Amino acid sequence: MQSSRVLTEIKSAEPVPVYGDNLPLSEPPPLSRLGALGLIRACDKRLPELLARARAARDRFKPGVITYSRKVFIPLTNLCRDYCGYCTFRRDPNQPGAHTMSPDEVLNVARAGQKLGCTEALFSLGDKPELVFPEMRERLRNLGYRSTLHYLEAMCELVLRETTLLPHPNPGLMSAEWITRLARVSPSMGLMLETTNESLLLAGAAHHNAPDKLPLKRLRTIEEAGKQAVPFTTGILIGIGESLEDRVDALLAIRDLHQRYGHIQEVIIQNFRVKPEIPMSGWAEPSRGELLRTIAVARLLMPDVNIQAPPNLSDPNYEELLDAGINDWGGVSPLTPDFINPERPWPHLQQLAARTRAKGFELMQRLPVYPEFLPRLFGTGAPAISGPATGTYRSEEPGSALLRSRLTTIADDHGYARSAA
Repeated sequence: MQSSRVLTEIKSAEPVPVYGDNLPLSEPPPLSRLGALGLIRACDKRLPELLARARAARDRFKPGVITYSRKVFIPLTNLCRDYCGYCTFRRDPNQPGAHTMSPDEVLNVARAGQKLGCTEALFSLGDKPELVFPEMRERLRNLGYRSTLHYLEAMCELVLRETTLLPHPNPGLMSAEWITRLARVSPSMGLMLETTNESLLLAGAAHHNAPDKLPLKRLRTIEEAGKQAVPFTTGILIGIGESLEDRVDALLAIRDLHQRYGHIQEVIIQNFRVKPEIPMSGWAEPSRGELLRTIAVARLLMPDVNIQAPPNLSDPNYEELLDAGINDWGGVSPLTPDFINPERPWPHLQQLAARTRAKGFELMQRLPVYPEFLPRLFGTGAPAISGPATGTYRSEEPGSALLRSRLTTIADDHGYARSAA
């Protein structure tokens, strides 16, 4: 498996350099591992130079435009078999707030979002909760589905067929078959790598009792999406116990897979935020400087990849993230909260546009799939699968054909959303 080799080669690469004020800023992008390890340790005195290099790389890639996706957030189920130390989204079946949405609930949210100009239905859900919770197995039986992924597939198809929104599922680990199936009913999908540090699965660490957060498993899912040419979103989560070297290695693992398959449409740099009710409530958050350095290094490692950082996790001065080289704000909803970080509201779209404009950029609304990845969706389409979704909502035409029809309807001539930003 290529992903195993990638991880081994990265972790056995050059030693960590130590730089003071004599930081080498001359290496052109894309950076080497050695260069990235030096730059991510840039002192405050050299930080402006690092950010200037990242901005220049961004401006060569996509000058003058910052994008975002207008979305609705659909938390299909918050039951999850993983117990991450930073998560408030997941629930056990007997906990207050535990919920699996019905098809009517899903469709009502999607239709409300359509009225507000949304073009993305972001499906977030716990990873395979039916494997550990009999309550979830019973709920799925009552709905008419064999697994959470079967139900997700059907709900993506329902939204695709009954609205103009495009599904973007984030279901956790996926097999090759499930990537194929979901590619019939969604133009893109995602899975955060988060980190390549396996020690975070140890007792007391962020991923203890979270079996689906094993880095190699996540890399295999990302790689399989690449083999199938599925436009894919991934990224890293900083401040959960990883080192600066770990951050660079995770970004390099993503870059390596993108260089092999060309399918990484977006890399998210997400900063950990403390919440009082989580096991990691006493942890220190990454500083603004750490976040800016990490974004800048990501940009210089991957100068031709879309780099995103969530604005609601850097409020009130989120526009400073533009100084580090991002070219996208990610999904922003005029309707639904960020169910992963509910205490962090999305910025109002008018404010987002104004702050982006004040930095010298035009804010453009994109689809969940980036414009440069649209041509592959109008090619041969997703491969055939063994059968349709199991449940009430069944397809009579190939999902790839339905996808192409929807994309033709809502994409403009340049691949952006027809709705105005």
